[in-house]
Amino acid sequence: MSSPVAEYRVENGVAIITLKNPPMNALHPKLLQSLFSVSRQAQEDPTAKAIVVIGSGKYFCAGFDISQFQNASSGDAVDTDEIHANFGSFLEAGPKPSVAAVRGVALGGGLEVAMACNARVATAATKLGLPELTLGVLPGFGGTQRLPRLVGVRKSVQMIMTSTPIGAVEGLKFGLVDAVAEDKDLLETAKKMALDIAELRKPKMNSLTRTDKLEPFAVAQEIIRLARLDISRRMPGLAHPHLCLDSILEGISAGGAAGLKRETAAFSEAQRLLAHKALVHLFFAQRATKKVKGISDGKVKPRSLKTVAVIGGGLMGSGIITALILNGYDVVLKEIQKPFLDAGMGRIKANLDSRVKKGAMKQAAADAALRRVTGTLSYDPALFQKVDMVIEAALEDLVLKQKVFADLEKVTRPDCILASNTSTIDIEKIGGLLAGGDAAQQRLVGAHFFSPAHIMPLLEVVRTTKTSAQVLVDTIDLGAKIKKTPVVVGNCCGFAVNRVFFPYTMAATMLVDMGIDPYRIDKAVAAFGMPMGPFRLCDLVGADISLHVGHNCAAAFPERVYDSRLLTLLNEAKRLGEKTGSGFYAFTADKTGKRKAVPAGKDLVPFVTQSRSAASAILAPAAAAAAAKLTDQDIVDFIFFPVVNEGCRVIAEGVVDKAADLDVCTVMAMGFPQPKGGLIFWADNAVGAGKVRARLDEFARLVGPKAQGFFEPCSLLKAAAEKNVTISSAMDKGVLACGQCGSCSKL
Repeated sequence: MSSPVAEYRVENGVAIITLKNPPMNALHPKLLQSLFSVSRQAQEDPTAKAIVVIGSGKYFCAGFDISQFQNASSGDAVDTDEIHANFGSFLEAGPKPSVAAVRGVALGGGLEVAMACNARVATAATKLGLPELTLGVLPGFGGTQRLPRLVGVRKSVQMIMTSTPIGAVEGLKFGLVDAVAEDKDLLETAKKMALDIAELRKPKMNSLTRTDKLEPFAVAQEIIRLARLDISRRMPGLAHPHLCLDSILEGISAGGAAGLKRETAAFSEAQRLLAHKALVHLFFAQRATKKVKGISDGKVKPRSLKTVAVIGGGLMGSGIITALILNGYDVVLKEIQKPFLDAGMGRIKANLDSRVKKGAMKQAAADAALRRVTGTLSYDPALFQKVDMVIEAALEDLVLKQKVFADLEKVTRPDCILASNTSTIDIEKIGGLLAGGDAAQQRLVGAHFFSPAHIMPLLEVVRTTKTSAQVLVDTIDLGAKIKKTPVVVGNCCGFAVNRVFFPYTMAATMLVDMGIDPYRIDKAVAAFGMPMGPFRLCDLVGADISLHVGHNCAAAFPERVYDSRLLTLLNEAKRLGEKTGSGFYAFTADKTGKRKAVPAGKDLVPFVTQSRSAASAILAPAAAAAAAKLTDQDIVDFIFFPVVNEGCRVIAEGVVDKAADLDVCTVMAMGFPQPKGGLIFWADNAVGAGKVRARLDEFARLVGPKAQGFFEPCSLLKAAAEKNVTISSAMDKGVLACGQCGSCSKL
């Protein structure tokens, strides 16, 4: 692979600098150094009157090479002060004008390069933005100073704080772009603009010193004050967005040069924060999920799947179908009765209509997508012989699923993939009635989506002991093509996500049984960074569903469950949450028709009282008095440390290929806070295995002997704590003797 370079040539008096680091021209330090070298050359070249900077191929520049965040100590690093000086000397304030010719994307450092030029020409389809906050840092190449001066403080704060790119047409409206050109005319348009500036037909603009777009200082202060309030609400506890706002404000009050100094210091400070390390970890972990030992070595290529059948058009099935048709797949929807089929088609249409209403797609595209769905009430061989894959999304009933798969075996081709969307049931048991022996078992796989399936980004690809590499590769490929992050997991109760999080609700109900108010628990967990607390989540999912998952896990892992009566009592009273209008919360519609959750208050008291009474036979008599002294941090530890413990079991048993896969799963499926890096990264870097184990032991003593099995540390956690190593590295370091993890017997 060739080294990143900025190529140089002169055409008709214009120096053309081409950024070359395929495929997205990321700003590797070597590319930056080359850019500055040839920019100096252009300023000194007597045959060049002006400069155009363009990207090779389809993209201008997708930003700084993120891999360099993992190699901060390498000799390639470029000093930020040097970058600012070179931008000023050779692009923005040099004697010869510079124009950026932008196509595809100009993101992060790429947009900062473009803004350091005196003008920008872009194609209509180009996306421009500064998404650095998503990686725990802030724009570090002058973005906090130049963007406000080009588009105003209000628009720049909105773009940076939300990490939302804008199109070139919108950029033209706000002043980020000076002209929009057809792709075929991009370079010529940029060259003409550069010569027009050089020959004084157009003014030469210096972004860093402009003030005409800046709001009055008092207005700018208020914009930033409101942005801080919004960030504190959306991203509680995060420092780097505030460091970014500090830099913007410094530039407005003291000038661009002072702003650059503040930005440099803020960028360095942000790089030292754990949130930055966590977000970079997640960035690479997400991209590594498709690398699975034994199947992603390139020897098995994915087949081209064109038609997928989905069995069941309920909320999950209709969501899966929506994801498929939005990405070009033809779908057969199989239902058992006409009303169910009509309802399923209605849900799919509603999903598409919602996208049209939000401006995410045109009505014509939605209509075309809906035409990709063929409904049927039978296993019509004429339809099912054309199917490349079937995804079963029927009710969570083993006998029903076994019959579905036995029927599918009779009507599908031998190479058709048979997948189940079950959330907890053993995949091999689902295929227990298949008559085709090993050949049939090899095409059996789990494809576990999360609801709503057309929105949630994770897909658990569940392999059995007999699933073929071809089927795994095909399913991973399909997941990626429908814009999911596929993670291969082992076949056990709950797979990775539901298994790891089964202690989550159990721990929360145990706290209630010990005397803690459920709404205090929800508030503490939300303050930790979760989208909502465990009881609000239970209302969203439904008490019946939560109870069903809990019962399955209790049957699989009876030695470490806590069986509270709370969900059972709510289920018996039909207080299932949002679907029935009441649960832990009461749900009422506001003036816009949007449902609002308010604590159920005294209506919940009888259920809590009954549950606590039943728990008195399990929990130690002193548990209630001890619980009264628990802090909010204790509540967070009490709920999440058993989850970490179960995560250790999942790693030790080989349910996930690597610990980082579990981090991705917990963030994408359960809403674990991204700035904490995922469950295991957080446990390793913010807590430590030793503390997790010690607190589990403490909680076990608190609840007494009848409930302490819930907190029993697993072998991997104990070993990591004793050897003082991270959980994520423990397996690689051989902290467990063969046979301790149980993976040989369970997978």
